[in-house]
Amino acid sequence: MFSVTYAQLNGWLTAFLWPLTRILALIATAPVFGNTSLSVRVKVGLGAFITLIVAPTLPAMPQVTVFSANGVWIIVNQFLIGAALGLTMQVVFATIAATGELIGLNMGLSFASLFDPSLGETTDVMSRYFNAIATLAFLSLDGHLQVIAALIETFRSVPISANVLNAAGWKMLAEWGSSIFAGGLLLALPVVAAILISNLALGILNRAAPQIGVFQIGLPLTLLVGMLLVQFMLPNMIPFFSHLFDGGIEELGRVAAAFR
Repeated sequence: MFSVTYAQLNGWLTAFLWPLTRILALIATAPVFGNTSLSVRVKVGLGAFITLIVAPTLPAMPQVTVFSANGVWIIVNQFLIGAALGLTMQVVFATIAATGELIGLNMGLSFASLFDPSLGETTDVMSRYFNAIATLAFLSLDGHLQVIAALIETFRSVPISANVLNAAGWKMLAEWGSSIFAGGLLLALPVVAAILISNLALGILNRAAPQIGVFQIGLPLTLLVGMLLVQFMLPNMIPFFSHLFDGGIEELGRVAAAFR
């Protein structure tokens, strides 16, 4: 007759539940994985599948009962680690979205907003455009596989028993988040500078020949200049996105190391 002791059941639960919590937290917060277009069943199934593969290779788990105070605290720590790692990669896509917002604002498209289901709010149309390109580039460059590989590596650098409440990783994550504006401005700088020059030229033209009607041709001209420059940027945009993705993966490893 097959029988299972409480110690064996607790060992199986700890070997599966604690890694699953970290993996699901990352899936819920990371770009692409956390998109609301993916159903909860798909996310849970993906997390369970990854856990089943990873769990046998992990170091020995702490000898703690799953539903004891210490066991629940370990679950909380695993959730915090996974969420922090997912937000680290989310900063990269926030940088790209900020680029679209800056370009759209200078092109006069700030009034053209669409509802973004992934964020649950309205976003600038250029931000949606840049985000779509970034998502396709992320998938084509196997960024999703690199994120999963980096997550699995964190189980060795940050053990299950780690207490991350006072870890330096949170400060590093906040500093990494401060790069959103700088990175977005760097990518949008060519378009912003060109549109600024065209606006200055229109201002000079308005002073020299007021009868031309600069206000009638200003918005169409700004849109035309902006769209042409975005078109010219596309060949160099994917390498820049690849650089951002690589930096995000590296930062993910540094944040995880700071949680030790």
